[in-house]
Amino acid sequence: MRALNCGRLIAYIAVCLVAHVEGASTLQSASSSVVSSSASIPASQASQAISSSSVASSSPPTATGSGASVTSPASLVNLFIGTTNGGHVFPGATLPHGIAKVGMDTDSPGNHAGYDADPQFNVTGFSQLHDDGTGGSIPLSLFKVFPFAFCGPDDKFEQCPTSLTGRKVLRKILSDGSPDDFAEPGYFASNLSTGIHVELTTTRRTGLHRYTFPAGTVNPRIMVDITNDGQQSSTDPEMLLNGTTARITGGASFAASFGPGRYRAFTCVDFKGDGFDLDQSRQSGAWLGNSGIQQTTNLQQLYFGFREQLGALLTFSPKAKNSPTSILVRVGVSFISSGQACANAESEIPTFDFDGVRKAAFDEWNELLGRIQVKTTNVKPDIVELFYSSVYRTHISPADYTNENPLWVSTEPYYDSFYCNWDTFRTLYPLMSLHDPVNFARIVRGMINIQQHEGWLPECRGATAQQFIQGGSNGDPILAEFFVKFHEHLSTLNVSSDDLYTALLADAEMQPPNWDIQGRQADVWKTLGYIPSDVWEPSGTNTKQVSRALEYAFNDFGISQVAKILGKSDDATKYAKRAGNFVNNWNPDITVPGNSSIKGMMQPRFLNGTFNFTDPRHCSVNDPLMSFCFLNAVNTDGFYESSPIVYSQFVPQDTAKLIQLQGGNAAFINRLNFIFEQKFFDSTDEPSQQIPFMYHYANRPGLSTQTSRQVIAEFYNTSINGLPGNDDSGAMGSYVAFYLAGLYPVPGTRQLLLSSPFFPEISFFNPIFDKTTTIRSKNFKGNPADGTAGNVFVKSVTVDGKPWKSNCFLDWDAFEQGSAIELELTNDIHVSCGKGADALPPSLSTGGFD
Repeated sequence: MRALNCGRLIAYIAVCLVAHVEGASTLQSASSSVVSSSASIPASQASQAISSSSVASSSPPTATGSGASVTSPASLVNLFIGTTNGGHVFPGATLPHGIAKVGMDTDSPGNHAGYDADPQFNVTGFSQLHDDGTGGSIPLSLFKVFPFAFCGPDDKFEQCPTSLTGRKVLRKILSDGSPDDFAEPGYFASNLSTGIHVELTTTRRTGLHRYTFPAGTVNPRIMVDITNDGQQSSTDPEMLLNGTTARITGGASFAASFGPGRYRAFTCVDFKGDGFDLDQSRQSGAWLGNSGIQQTTNLQQLYFGFREQLGALLTFSPKAKNSPTSILVRVGVSFISSGQACANAESEIPTFDFDGVRKAAFDEWNELLGRIQVKTTNVKPDIVELFYSSVYRTHISPADYTNENPLWVSTEPYYDSFYCNWDTFRTLYPLMSLHDPVNFARIVRGMINIQQHEGWLPECRGATAQQFIQGGSNGDPILAEFFVKFHEHLSTLNVSSDDLYTALLADAEMQPPNWDIQGRQADVWKTLGYIPSDVWEPSGTNTKQVSRALEYAFNDFGISQVAKILGKSDDATKYAKRAGNFVNNWNPDITVPGNSSIKGMMQPRFLNGTFNFTDPRHCSVNDPLMSFCFLNAVNTDGFYESSPIVYSQFVPQDTAKLIQLQGGNAAFINRLNFIFEQKFFDSTDEPSQQIPFMYHYANRPGLSTQTSRQVIAEFYNTSINGLPGNDDSGAMGSYVAFYLAGLYPVPGTRQLLLSSPFFPEISFFNPIFDKTTTIRSKNFKGNPADGTAGNVFVKSVTVDGKPWKSNCFLDWDAFEQGSAIELELTNDIHVSCGKGADALPPSLSTGGFD
């Protein structure tokens, strides 16, 4: 992705240094006990078995048993799934939607979330801010802390290798070859090869570290890095080291990960002994590169060049000569000021109570995850682990930046790290609808407030900076998803329907100064109903014309559903008509080379109405040119990240019309089979996510059930390689969670496509309704290991004891009312959706969604 290239800058830093450091007060409530080894994650199983280094926050749950429910779902979360081989998953300590994401940074080329489970990579620090599962350039990884047990041949302050390269150290390696790391929700631990034991926990805006130095350490030292983010992009750094209190404050400006902007962030770092008085710091000072500069009464300023590495280094006295020394480091963060970072830290972690903070974080996660309960009879433990781990990752992003918005003052919530809506609108927010509507409402309020101040809904925002839109204006289906499901509870959730609708209309009707970062190419869309290949406007890049048009159509569908509920019948008709504009990109004469039975394809068009041509295999594994349809101004082929074959299936609002265009049910099924057989389906890419469930619309739900289960069996597991690609800020996690729950959402509607869960029973508690909806499977006999065949196909459905009209979808009413849904399972893959036209999932052209 495009990186910002700044000119050379010379700056200076004022460092306040005092000759003596007062001793810190004795820590009262955190444990001072230290152990020698850490828990591990064997690479082959990604185990989270707790070893002697860690104490579980609560008793382990019952993972299997006679109809037993999971009692502690947070204990089943495997944070290491997808932490190598491109998953970019963040396994460190955070709260649900917390700003602070405190974790290990390694020197892996794939360290987008800081961490890599591959033990060959070195540790470079433990920083406070990360994102989860992103692409682009490496985001955040700010304000690293690093411990030194020994520096140089003489263990001198000046010999400490403080630079990013100089301080690298390997982790301790276990007998099975895996790194000696452990994690649970709200906690991370590791043993370094230097003998230092590292533990991390967190509140919303503050990290708490505990570094245990081995017995015999004479000069336990801790370094704070102000400048090294993931891209090493910092400019304009500032730092203040108070030698009396050992407090370090500072900040810098950094480059956005996936866009042209920059942002400024700040930190505040304090130290305490764990179970002992830390006493006076014997040495302190700034470091520049690999040069530590001890405090002197005359030192007032450091001069340094552009992209210089800079921070602070402190030497403390050990607890006792022959015992381990544990030092607590509290690190507040802020996007407002270092003073606010200090206030955040002081208010959120006033007593440095490490074990208390860890338990509070675990308990918060446990309550949230526990709103979804599964029965585990005849279910393998790794399926339960995969399910709760997937649900967990849907609550890492976006992050709650409330009171940390430097751009304007508002009493509304502010959320950031939308990275990106194109990834998450399909499944992440519909999953939140099922069990976390209060946080969903806060996110929606924050999005509306951004529109009120910036003109359009946020798209791919990161660390307060606007980033590049991947697809269309994908904030629209998020707001529509919220509104159609919670419009009767807006007062309770403090959401304004007027403000929500105004925000939607801004996206739909007003063309922004730059549609690459917000809004739509609205003018030509409104005029023509498609985006021509040969129209260049100064407001954005002439690319992704077809995929954006298909998403614009779906966005307008969402607006039509909101308008209908609001009683705005003219608008409802207008936007429903615009939702049908996907047909304007349908060329019925295109066939797939080598297979004339696959006829008709989404294609680009010129301004005069004639069709341009893009090979249907373009941007797939079958592309003879091996093209990559990522963000690139020279990509004028019309599609983003997926082939025309895949995008020709993206019409969630009117799949019935799509079936008609493709020649009827038999031809539609043949095309779906072709997509899987020829590997056009790409489980790493969001436009493919709905395709396994599309057999529903052709009245063959058994094929959807089997195909979706085969996807899980082939691509997802609980290993460190357990994701086929980036987690995409929880998009993959929510996708897998829905598949395992036997559901797939149609965003912005009150329908969920229905299959069979991987559990004999699954229930969703929704706190805004104060209701629990339970889906129970009769004749559940377990899950076939390869996803093929089995007693898993839905033969009939009852809701609260009454026969339901369809075996293929559920209405949201069942979740509002807290229903008991019972599925009768069979081994017959030839099951249907049921009798009657209303048994098929709704589509616009067949009168659905009314």
